Amino acid sequence: MFQPADLNAAIIAAPMAGGPSTPALCASVTNAGGLGTLAGGYRSAGALAEQIAEARRLTPGPIGVNLFVPSDSPASHDRISDYAERLAPFAAALGVEVPEPRFGDDDGWQEKLDLLADTRPEFVSFTFGCPEAKILDRFAQLDVHTSVTVTTVAEAEQAAAAGAASVTLQGPGAGGHRGTFDQEALPETAPLIETLTAVVAMLDARDAPVPVIAAGGLCSPAGLDAVLFAGAQAAQLGTAFLLAEEAGTNPVHRAALRDPGFAEASLTRSFSGRWARGLQNEWMTALDPFAPAGYPEINSLTAPLRAAAVAQGNPRLASLWAGTGFREARIASAADIIAGLLPASRR
Repeated sequence: MFQPADLNAAIIAAPMAGGPSTPALCASVTNAGGLGTLAGGYRSAGALAEQIAEARRLTPGPIGVNLFVPSDSPASHDRISDYAERLAPFAAALGVEVPEPRFGDDDGWQEKLDLLADTRPEFVSFTFGCPEAKILDRFAQLDVHTSVTVTTVAEAEQAAAAGAASVTLQGPGAGGHRGTFDQEALPETAPLIETLTAVVAMLDARDAPVPVIAAGGLCSPAGLDAVLFAGAQAAQLGTAFLLAEEAGTNPVHRAALRDPGFAEASLTRSFSGRWARGLQNEWMTALDPFAPAGYPEINSLTAPLRAAAVAQGNPRLASLWAGTGFREARIASAADIIAGLLPASRR
């Protein structure tokens, strides 16, 4: 079975749903000695199958795929309806309508699980919760390494008990969605190294130790060296690859990451109903005070507005996911980005 410790370069490209993660980026990271991953979220099983096939064509090495774990939304119909009304002026400005929310959408969960069981990527990761033990066992029987995104010691303990082959510990500096299991809980704010040290100690003490992958705000050699020294077997990076030549990051997002007018990456749940970190803009400022915890319904409400903002080149109303280290992202090939990120002692 694939293990993070097997990587020549201890770097995993984070799965970035919505466009940035592409088969070309996945393959390029793997070909450079790391592990490339594909984002299964927001994509049909058929489209994901095509991406897996394309990544396999581009690299003989291991690839990963990430899925969103479905969960019940805590938002009431009234709160979702209220938020839809608040979106109406923004929709009108963009020339679109606020759609009816999709309740109970599980993002094709079972179909995608079956697809991954058939195609057997070497690494399958899960975000937004911990899958049932029988799901993790199914992949273990297929010799597929599973990793569950966690943000706390308690979540890591739950994932290990369910049978995850590793945990991906996401710190507070991460861009995009936080992997917090409980939608209503405020995300953990303790520094990554502090939580990493505690999680590594807890998982190393088990009869069968569980390796840890560290993630969140890692965009420099010093950051990578710190988490590897603290016991992580690999580091997962997303923001560092947003400007990669092989990434599918849209032009509005790419420009905003280099625009000095965007000074801060802040937490918001105004785009999807789940906490996520992105470049602070007009949308977030106006809607953050009213956004309920309510994924996937809020995500379905805002989807056409976000798409229209990108199509119209409007960064003020687009979701611009980025971690706290976004200023260190650079335009280069994935291979060159990896070469520049590895601590000198590990090149």
